[in-house]
Amino acid sequence: MHGETGNARKRVVHPSVEAVVRGYLAHTDRLCPGLVEGLYLTGSIALGDFRPGRSDIDFVVVTAQRLTAADVAALKQAHAETRGRFRRPHFDGIHVTWQDLAAGFASCPGVPYTLLGKFRTAGAFEVNPVTWAVLTKNAVSVRGPAPGGFEVGTDPDSLRDWTLGNLEDYWRRRHIEQSRPLSPWGVAALGGRAVAWGVLGVSRLHHTLATGEITSKGGAGRYALETFAPDWHPVIEEALRLHGSVSVPPPAPSRPLRNPFARRRAATDFIAMVVDDATAAR
Repeated sequence: MHGETGNARKRVVHPSVEAVVRGYLAHTDRLCPGLVEGLYLTGSIALGDFRPGRSDIDFVVVTAQRLTAADVAALKQAHAETRGRFRRPHFDGIHVTWQDLAAGFASCPGVPYTLLGKFRTAGAFEVNPVTWAVLTKNAVSVRGPAPGGFEVGTDPDSLRDWTLGNLEDYWRRRHIEQSRPLSPWGVAALGGRAVAWGVLGVSRLHHTLATGEITSKGGAGRYALETFAPDWHPVIEEALRLHGSVSVPPPAPSRPLRNPFARRRAATDFIAMVVDDATAAR
């Protein structure tokens, strides 16, 4: 797949992504001709870590003007029709204007978005500096100019502050709850998905604070192996194995981490260590 404009950045994507995106555009162009001026793929696709059967499709749709009630209704129907045909992977993202992108994430109002394939009217988490940073150079252009061909308001200080806030507000709280074995997060942490999400999630944020760049979960795992002491390598390798990153050889889990309770403890300790290290003296 490549952008529909002549200067779009070319990128081959998985056929499952191609099918969903083309289906969505067919619906929007029929229901609201001319409304969608830009469509960019972000997330794992932009960062080279898309895993068929596991990853969602993250997107940013761009329009010229703020959406009217009729526009919102048409987009909601387009997403419903897309989801009716393609249950997986989820097609998740936000609907913004070119002006929103240029002004920066902090100035972006509540915008319609989809999460787990379901359309919502406002309040998207993906309105954040990470999304804006990916749009500057990593995003895959399906429709509209390639990254670099449109204005995106980014600020290294805002990215740093948001990253620190996410570590303090979300991940430190998650660590506390995960440390309570019978809490919802404590029970969820016995599963492999939660372990991969936690270990690689905090590693991504640590990487951003250290480098100012955005990386994938697989890239974060490789960064963690290079950055943290060997004692942490078993749980990092286990997280990469559970994540199923195609670019990382899947090592067999070490014997202690075959036990979900021991694995939860190792992941919880790792999350606490990374959060403390990332937020210390910053």
